[in-house]
Amino acid sequence: MTSDPPAALEQALEQSHDVKAKVEACADDLALKNDAAQREIADGATTLPADKALQESQVVEATVQECADDLHEVTATLARGIADIKQVEVALTRSRAALVEAEAALVTAQDDERHATSRALHDAATGLPNRVLFDDRLAQGISLAERQGWTLAVMFLDLDGFKSVNDGHGHATGDLILRQIAHRLLQHTRDEDTVCRTGGDELL
Repeated sequence: MTSDPPAALEQALEQSHDVKAKVEACADDLALKNDAAQREIADGATTLPADKALQESQVVEATVQECADDLHEVTATLARGIADIKQVEVALTRSRAALVEAEAALVTAQDDERHATSRALHDAATGLPNRVLFDDRLAQGISLAERQGWTLAVMFLDLDGFKSVNDGHGHATGDLILRQIAHRLLQHTRDEDTVCRTGGDELL
């Protein structure tokens, strides 16, 4: 399990500040030692004790090595943090792609549902409401008329000789006639009226 990327980077930032402080302290220490050596030379010393010089160089070397180790740790922490961020970005990219696919699938499913509902409630030939939808609207109309005290009217149309059109000219011609009749009925009715085809040559 990877660590939290922001936490890892914050840790690396804190470590880098510590390393910077150590490097600055090391530089200050070297400057002080250099000043002390120059004073000793100015005071007449021609050479510095070898053991003292060796000891000071070892201290400086140890400090530098410690800083190098800290820098290595900072680099490793940063590398882990960057790797974690990349993993998060990959996961986010995959999640976004999955979300897009899910949204597209949802839209398709909703479209399919609307189309299926429309096909179930409308006549295929004319696009008019079918008997199922008409029965529902009729029940609503009766209830509304009873509450409001209105008069509800239902008109039934039967097309005479329509069977001979289908038999003599084919169902395609019959469907064309039905669509023309449906169009004319819709032109002469109000928006709140319902025109439907209950089947065959029967319209309401």
